[in-house]
Amino acid sequence: MAENRSLLQVLNGKTVTPPPLWLMRQAGRYLPEYRETRRTAGSFLDLCYSPDHAVEVTLQPIRRYGFDAAILFSDILVIPDALGRNVRFEEGEGPRLDPLASEEIGKLDGSGMLDHLAPVFETVRRLRRALPAETTLLGFCGAPWTIATYMIAGRGTPDQAPARLFAYREPVAFAKLLDLIADLSADYLVAQLEAGADAVQIFDSWAGVLGEDEFAAYATGPVRRIVQSVRSRRPDAKIIAFAKGAGLQLKGYRQATGADAIGLDWTVPLSFAAELQKDGPIQGNLDPLRVVAGGTALTEGIDRILDRLGNGPLIFNLGHGITPQADPDVVGRLVERVRSFGR
Repeated sequence: MAENRSLLQVLNGKTVTPPPLWLMRQAGRYLPEYRETRRTAGSFLDLCYSPDHAVEVTLQPIRRYGFDAAILFSDILVIPDALGRNVRFEEGEGPRLDPLASEEIGKLDGSGMLDHLAPVFETVRRLRRALPAETTLLGFCGAPWTIATYMIAGRGTPDQAPARLFAYREPVAFAKLLDLIADLSADYLVAQLEAGADAVQIFDSWAGVLGEDEFAAYATGPVRRIVQSVRSRRPDAKIIAFAKGAGLQLKGYRQATGADAIGLDWTVPLSFAAELQKDGPIQGNLDPLRVVAGGTALTEGIDRILDRLGNGPLIFNLGHGITPQADPDVVGRLVERVRSFGR
């Protein structure tokens, strides 16, 4: 039945009208049913590692909106958690880790990672059985640069200066860290694909703080390493690469990484997006705040994207994750608007 999954058709280069639709963070705090499940699950990582709860919250937006894709409910920081970096999530403050020192990099041991993440793969297996046949199941991981920024600083920072300084001062150690994360991430994605994921996305949420040379070394190179490793074992793997804030550096990013599609944040001009679309599928890129605003701001934003990009291979999505302030009814109107395109 995979050939009937519209998102996979787009990843194969086809134009589908209306375009397939899903939203980053579509299973999240804006949904009352998610908040209810979250209250019963314990910690955030408990939610991620409980197949019962993770399956439930992944399916919630599919039941409510019928999105064309479900994305595994988990977190990009399960990789450092599997490396024993004491990952925890503090209410209102985001993730916290024990900051990583240079001398600790050589001691990181990922040999038990797949065992540690076995509950995630069980979630994927259950999801593929539970989802409608026409719904694409997406797995994901964080990109090495983004994961490294959290591991080094122990938290997110406005410009990820701790990781950038570390990379300049300790280039050999930093390269070793990126390689390790890339190799573990590739293993993680392959295991998700083997468990039933149809395609995967690599999130480089902090790519936008990098200069040209650094983007090539810390963002493009490690993602290429992941893609090549995954394809060596799964030649037919479909991969979306999302480098948030990369701007003009997205020119050539698809070719340099080997990704099938590239995700675009809301700052990417539609004229530039149309140029990128000439080389293959793109995903994006509605400003999440238009969903919060609703009304004319929402419909105009949707229509501009569809008018400029809807006649080529497009996966409609937000330019970043949906925010907790979004009204579920407004999300429903977004779905209706996209689904009406071309009809």
